[in-house]
Amino acid sequence: NNSGGGGGGGNDVELLCKTLQVEHKLFYFDLKENPRGRYLKISEKTSATRSTIIVPSNGISWFLDLFNYYVNSEDQDIFSKELQLDAKVFYFDVGENRRGRFLKVSEASMSRNRSTIIIPAGSTRDEGWAAFRNILAEINEALRLFVMSNQQNSEASERLVGLSDDVGAGFIAGHSTQSTPATEITVDRSADLPAQDEISGNLGTSKVIRVDQKRFFFDLGSNNRGHFLRISEVAGPDRSSIILPLSGLKQFYEMVAHFMEISKDRIEGMASANVRTVDPPQR
Repeated sequence: NNSGGGGGGGNDVELLCKTLQVEHKLFYFDLKENPRGRYLKISEKTSATRSTIIVPSNGISWFLDLFNYYVNSEDQDIFSKELQLDAKVFYFDVGENRRGRFLKVSEASMSRNRSTIIIPAGSTRDEGWAAFRNILAEINEALRLFVMSNQQNSEASERLVGLSDDVGAGFIAGHSTQSTPATEITVDRSADLPAQDEISGNLGTSKVIRVDQKRFFFDLGSNNRGHFLRISEVAGPDRSSIILPLSGLKQFYEMVAHFMEISKDRIEGMASANVRTVDPPQR
């Protein structure tokens, strides 16, 4: 699952386009892909101006959650929010003018000037925000299907170029839509492997986790020296493996647990500090 970078390159491929009209404004939603990953380009167009924000693909579900928050909250309970995504920060602020309420979404990053789109709430029950939310939900679901399809296609192509000994065959794609830094997928082990290095189906299924741009494959196996756990790291065309005898698995587990413990503040920060509520100004 690529988190995606910016847009605007010549190699960008359009995956999905949506258009929404709210009052006098048109909003264009373009889900795109380039060598750095996928991203959602949201443009606001009026008769006089055009403004665009770029949302990395790992932020689309966060945007959906935040729009749900603004659609479903009572007026007096609404707060401004900040969303941190990689090197970008998105600011969500509700305001009001003679036309009515609006939600201002601003993108700030080191690589481009601050950009803002303004979504009118609509005349009744925030229908403008709700329609915007509904399109985000459609794009989020489409992205999930793209990811599942790409996983299956990439595994098939990797087997063709001789990666079957590390990758295995036949992915069963997960059905979870949770936004998590790592995705675990169950693998059916059906590839023919060398007899001296057997993967032991009766010891349990193989597993793979995805972390950023890398995948880590865990395979229980055996050879003439005994049972082992093979851990393979695959990043693009590159791969490397370590072989861990089962006798050392408990020590390995304790060592990983040790580093989880001493770095848990950072891990929790990565998982939960994406969105924060901004205190309203003192009156």
